[in-house]
Amino acid sequence: MAKHPHSASGGPPPKTKNIWGTVKRIWLYLAEQKGLLTFILFLITISVILTLLGPYLIGVAVDDYIVLRNTEGLLWLLIFLGIIYVVNSLAIWLQNYLMIGIAQNTVYSLRRHLFRHLHRLPISFFDRKQHGELMSRLTNDIENVSRTLNTSVIQIFSSVLTLVGTVAFMIYLSPLLTLITLTVIPLLYFGMKWITTRTRKFFREQQRNLGDLNGYIEETVSGQSVVKTFSQEEKVIKEFNEKNERLKTSGYWAQAYSGFIPKLMNVLNNLSFAIIALAGGVLALYDLVSIGIIVTFTQYSRQFTRPLNDLANQYNTLLSAVAGAERVFDVLDEEKEKEAKDHMELPTVKGNVDFRNVSFSYDENEDGQTIFDVSFRANAGETVALVGPTGAGKTTIINLLSRFYDCDKGSILIDGNDISSVTRESLRQHMGFVLQDPFLFQGTIRENIRYGKLDASDEEVIEAAKLANAYSFIKKFPNGFDTVLTQEGGGISQGQKQLLSISRAILARPKILILDEATSSIDTVTEIKIQEALSRLMSGRTSFVIAHRLNTIQQADQIIVLNDGQVLEKGDHQSLLKQKGFYYELYNGHLKNDVV
Repeated sequence: MAKHPHSASGGPPPKTKNIWGTVKRIWLYLAEQKGLLTFILFLITISVILTLLGPYLIGVAVDDYIVLRNTEGLLWLLIFLGIIYVVNSLAIWLQNYLMIGIAQNTVYSLRRHLFRHLHRLPISFFDRKQHGELMSRLTNDIENVSRTLNTSVIQIFSSVLTLVGTVAFMIYLSPLLTLITLTVIPLLYFGMKWITTRTRKFFREQQRNLGDLNGYIEETVSGQSVVKTFSQEEKVIKEFNEKNERLKTSGYWAQAYSGFIPKLMNVLNNLSFAIIALAGGVLALYDLVSIGIIVTFTQYSRQFTRPLNDLANQYNTLLSAVAGAERVFDVLDEEKEKEAKDHMELPTVKGNVDFRNVSFSYDENEDGQTIFDVSFRANAGETVALVGPTGAGKTTIINLLSRFYDCDKGSILIDGNDISSVTRESLRQHMGFVLQDPFLFQGTIRENIRYGKLDASDEEVIEAAKLANAYSFIKKFPNGFDTVLTQEGGGISQGQKQLLSISRAILARPKILILDEATSSIDTVTEIKIQEALSRLMSGRTSFVIAHRLNTIQQADQIIVLNDGQVLEKGDHQSLLKQKGFYYELYNGHLKNDVV
């Protein structure tokens, strides 16, 4: 596998600290196509040389042919000039054509690295980031980089070479007139410094506000049913308008300040032209320069300020791209899920699970812990129910068992193997999840079920659907298993989504099951079908059930009662009722309220 193009050694990428640090990191992606870039640089050099030859030859035409009335020589010179301009145009077209390919390959590589890196990040990263804001980095920010690479790289190279070449030709023709012409440089420097120090701040703020707005849009669109249920349309519209106003303001000032650049360059361009005309006329009176040199200088003054103008504009555009690139590199700099080199593959699993004095806190800066000194054992094939009020630590235990998070103290063992010493991939290959809110991808029903085992045959998919009681409703669709579901399974009921989720878990054939009350908010008939499917799925497997309705876990082999992150009681349903402790009170309260 190729090294990530951030450092020559393939080690961790350096942190982005400033604009040039970010530009360097973008360049490392571009450098993957050094050969083609070298050829483009050659074409740019050719086009710059030809561009500079034009004004020089025009000056020669004035002094050697027009003043001397040499018509034949002037004709041949004009033909030569025509050839130069045609070749120059072809070189410019070719370099732009090739650069488009390089730019697209570069952002393709950047986007691929970012997407791959996102799937190597811990769950904690996604818990603290808005999904829409992450989408903005994958789309808007990278597209911003793409637009800049398409235009800026060639423009910057060309402008620098043109600037150097123009000054060299001017010095060759008249050092004194060159010195007089360059008096506009200090004005340019201070003007650009004043503008760019302001545009950088506003472009960064613009990209940040854009990501914030995208995140809010994604959130409100996904939660549209909740918005309408609670009649909060006006509230979200107001909040959207506030975020939109901030984006408009930052975008306005970014573009307003950047708009000063062409105006400043236009003023300096006219000033330079006036200086050359005045100084050149005086020098011509004393025969220090010829008329042709003055004509050439007026052309070069345009070519001198044009690359400065282009560089100023490209620097301005570069600031916008860098603001987006920094947000992309911020994600790439996020630390991946740690996996030690000596971690082993989890061998064949029977399903024995041990929690030994496990403590954990989501926030390492907090003194309080989410769970404290939790210990219990689940034998292979047992069903273990986790019950307790909201915030008791039920979901946290599941997150630790699946290594979405690693415990701070204690250990979790599967068949005697500490899960902190095995790879996450091999651990999760032995686990299946049926969550309260099943997630389905856009695609066919067959593809969604097969997600549990990508190499499963069609027969295995159908058999899994039958065991999950999903086969009957699937066959009612005109296209059966080839029915295309919209994003998140739109178009089918919650119960049908759950049955497909169970089918997926059955197909995966895990040894350890995680069940987050799969029958919540399901009608009675569907609930019976789901319970039957779950019974088949749980048979012979170690199952952990997060119970929200206590009547669903009375047959569990073991019930772990949690409160405030600690295990209060353990046992089966009957033994816990006899203790008349916390579970007894919870159960009696549950009979009245039907939920924990």
